[in-house]
Amino acid sequence: MASHTTTADTRTSTPRRGTGGADGPRRIKRDWLLFGLGVPGAVALILFQYAPLAYNVIAFKDYQPYLGIAGSSWSGLQNFSFLWDGNPAFLNALRNTLILTVIQTVLVFPIPLVIALMLNSLAGDRLKRLLQSILYLPHFMSWVIVVALFQQMLGNGGMLNTFLLQNGFHIVEIIGVPELFKALLTSQIIWKDAGWGTIIFLAAISQIDQEQYEASAVDGAGPWRRLWSITLPSLKGLFILLLILRLGNSLSVGFEQIILQQGPVGLGASEVLDTWVYNYGIIGGNWGMASAAGLFKMLVGIVLVVLANKLAHLFGERGVYEK
Repeated sequence: MASHTTTADTRTSTPRRGTGGADGPRRIKRDWLLFGLGVPGAVALILFQYAPLAYNVIAFKDYQPYLGIAGSSWSGLQNFSFLWDGNPAFLNALRNTLILTVIQTVLVFPIPLVIALMLNSLAGDRLKRLLQSILYLPHFMSWVIVVALFQQMLGNGGMLNTFLLQNGFHIVEIIGVPELFKALLTSQIIWKDAGWGTIIFLAAISQIDQEQYEASAVDGAGPWRRLWSITLPSLKGLFILLLILRLGNSLSVGFEQIILQQGPVGLGASEVLDTWVYNYGIIGGNWGMASAAGLFKMLVGIVLVVLANKLAHLFGERGVYEK
């Protein structure tokens, strides 16, 4: 009995970490440098991500910049009229956005995983590091540079058509052709960002227990069998998590990339929700409607994340948050 009492007293007197109380200030004092390093990022997140959410009230007002938010009159749901009035420009932008979303989700999103699996299969570490550096480099270029490079390579006076003309062939029109615009956007995204996305998958692959591969090799499993039975199942949770996050941002398909190339192609083939907000809302002076379109995008993203997360739970994965 005395032993039980001593053990209970010892457990009671031992402070529990992470439960608040006096332990919080002690942790801050002990790790003040780490907390200090996180302060600038937290401040930037609050100022540029969370604080602007309060200005979504413009979506329910007849906002006039010279009157300010407080002086502008309320308009209710009038700014959301583009949703039920069948605005042709908005419907065209929505259609293009959905098409690009499907293309980027089905074709572009899995490519980093494929590249990571290919790089991981290379035997030489030196060659692997060289290829990684080459693939990562385009990510650090701005879209202005990327678009300029593609114009220099594929434009009517670019390297490809110059080579064709010098060898007696007809030029191939790619830049500025509306029918090829979505394919052009997709190729630019793959070239710029696919290599960078492989970092996450390569890091996850490196955490897989190598003993599983050794045991399966002893049992006679070949490379493809090990891929399907060990590698891909180990990456399933990460893949689903990244897919959920991608769906949450699915209606944002690249404002800067598209606006730089919109002139030669025309609005019919290139207008998406982000550029519609800019062209019709900002430039056209329809601030309330632009804010309403942005709020509509945000709500759709939230719904997609919740639905995709519930689907992840059905497959036995944790998702972005637990049940």
